[in-house]
Amino acid sequence: MPELLPVLSKNDIDSMVTQIAHRISTDYRNHDLILIGVLKGVFVFLSDLVRCLDIPVQIDFIRVFSYGSDVASSGEIHLTKDIEVDIKDKDVLIVEDIVDTGLTLKYLIDYLRTYHPKTIKVCVFIDKHERREADIAIDYSCHDVAKGFLVGYGLDYNEDYRYLSGIYHLKL
Repeated sequence: MPELLPVLSKNDIDSMVTQIAHRISTDYRNHDLILIGVLKGVFVFLSDLVRCLDIPVQIDFIRVFSYGSDVASSGEIHLTKDIEVDIKDKDVLIVEDIVDTGLTLKYLIDYLRTYHPKTIKVCVFIDKHERREADIAIDYSCHDVAKGFLVGYGLDYNEDYRYLSGIYHLKL
């Protein structure tokens, strides 16, 4: 049976999301901002983030995967759902639950650039540095961690644990 070690409580998460939403709202006031959530894991964070923003935004989703049912990225990135809104000449904020190797995020940034947005920035709930392979800028991060496999608050292991209200280190 896997062991779950607490990392962040629901109260910790709520405070972090409120703070990052305030920064984003300040930085993007009077801009045409489009949030692009990376499915599936981001749905909880993005929902909370949007409710804390005090600026108008458009929202879309994109779906890519590189993990499958493993705890490490396969390195192969598969796009399974494309964006549906026009991002040309708009400010885009990619919203991710976690960045690990950075390969998926680098792929997404390069891919979305082909639509000619005005700007592309990145907001992640967790910035994990343990296995970083791609040199990417994280513009907004709620929490940094050095290592560990995390679940909860949308993060999963083999499609389980997303429902947890906190973040936990999963010890297999």
